[in-house]
Amino acid sequence: MTTFDTLRIGGSSLYVHRKWMDAVSDNIANINTVNAPGEDAFQERMIVAEAVQYGSGQGGVRVARTELGSADGRMVYEPDNALADDQGYVKYPDIDLGDQMTQLLMAQRGYQANLSTIKSATEAYQQALQLGKG
Repeated sequence: MTTFDTLRIGGSSLYVHRKWMDAVSDNIANINTVNAPGEDAFQERMIVAEAVQYGSGQGGVRVARTELGSADGRMVYEPDNALADDQGYVKYPDIDLGDQMTQLLMAQRGYQANLSTIKSATEAYQQALQLGKG
């Protein structure tokens, strides 16, 4: 393990948490997106992370893939909506706002924790460099 692995590993986690926050933000922004009943509803985005070279001492994480939720959505009776079918139904995404807010909080806390680790490591490296000047 090299001296700067802490920064590389922390940086990889910052990237994953940022992607997670982006996906949750998209989900929340599209929670009220209306579609006609014959169309697919907005699909929730979910980020799947995985360890990089787990057990090798290299560490870090990466985005393994982005999964999409169901395109079925939920039917809502809105006869005045321009997209409503003959029975008065439209399709909304099947996304739970409470779950998305929880996901957003977890992603933010993880991002903050990793940023704090990077800041601490940077300060320690700077202090070590100052000792070398001395």
